[in-house]
Amino acid sequence: MTVSENKNKDTTELAVSGRLDTTTAPQLESKLKEVAKSCRTLILNLSAVEYISSAGLRVVLLAHKLMQGSSGKMVIKSPSDFCRQVFEATGMDGVLSIV
Repeated sequence: MTVSENKNKDTTELAVSGRLDTTTAPQLESKLKEVAKSCRTLILNLSAVEYISSAGLRVVLLAHKLMQGSSGKMVIKSPSDFCRQVFEATGMDGVLSIV
């Protein structure tokens, strides 16, 4: 998994690619905790994520909660077909803001 960051004023976009699973989720979690402190809007671009496990879902939900706790917002941008199916199957598409 790779994560690239693009920051613009109080908005940060993290583009994630590869597999988001038990092995890679801690890396993304660490990055999300760092970024959430300094932005008002977090855009999580999941267009290049080929697989997401329950560990990956947990990290995405954590990011959502971190941003809500700081009166910010998180948006899931262009989730891959696999991610979209997982979000729909778990009901997370009703909780997360997906564009």
